[in-house]
Amino acid sequence: MFEAKLIQASLLKKILEPIKDLVESANFDCSPSGISLQAMDSAHVTLINLLLRTDGFETYNCERSLSLGLSINALSKALKCAGNDDTLTMKARDEPDTLSLYFESPKNDRVCDFEIKLLDLGNDQYTIRDTEYAAVIKMPSSELQRICRDLSTLGEVVTICANKEGVKFSTSGDVGSFNITVRPTTDSSAKSEDSITIESKEPITLNFSLKFLTHFTKATPLSPTVKIKMTDSAPVVVEYNIEDLGYLSFFLAPKLE
Repeated sequence: MFEAKLIQASLLKKILEPIKDLVESANFDCSPSGISLQAMDSAHVTLINLLLRTDGFETYNCERSLSLGLSINALSKALKCAGNDDTLTMKARDEPDTLSLYFESPKNDRVCDFEIKLLDLGNDQYTIRDTEYAAVIKMPSSELQRICRDLSTLGEVVTICANKEGVKFSTSGDVGSFNITVRPTTDSSAKSEDSITIESKEPITLNFSLKFLTHFTKATPLSPTVKIKMTDSAPVVVEYNIEDLGYLSFFLAPKLE
């Protein structure tokens, strides 16, 4: 028997928002230690990696591991019926063919329940290797979202150049070029979520699809900060920490010259 309760159903809404643009369906792998998801987009350009630890749930019970194949679109539609302050309880039997969702209002005066049919998706596993990154940038997630939005009005590819002094985001199009540079925060009184830090072992320059990066920034409501990890000949990692619960990260292959 699997049963897990989130205090806010809206949190799962926020998690699915950047995922639903990239994949149609995915396995939610439930185990005694939490829920994980790994999925690739249809073009095999980006990998999604989600981990939700048991500590972040109000209650969590999973006696044995099971895989729940779900339509991301169907799950998103069901979650639209939940109020922002509703709790969410998910239930499935040991050999399930459906996932049950229960939304309950804070005053316990309104309860909605859904049965979502499960899909047989197979069980693809992707190996995520430990990597030494040439640069790790931590910045406000809203700032990255704004940068991607501004650059995408002009070009389709972003060049990211990172070193100890700063990170430059550049693009070009028919009407010209556009550069945005962010530098490490020097104000010691700045809040952690507002500061920019750069750990750089060596300068690095890589090109990426702006369309995918812009999709990733739909995860901005999940976390006030985002980490960007870069190294040569490896995907960039864009990681959002979900406080008390886990993280959502995206791996995006660089575009060749």
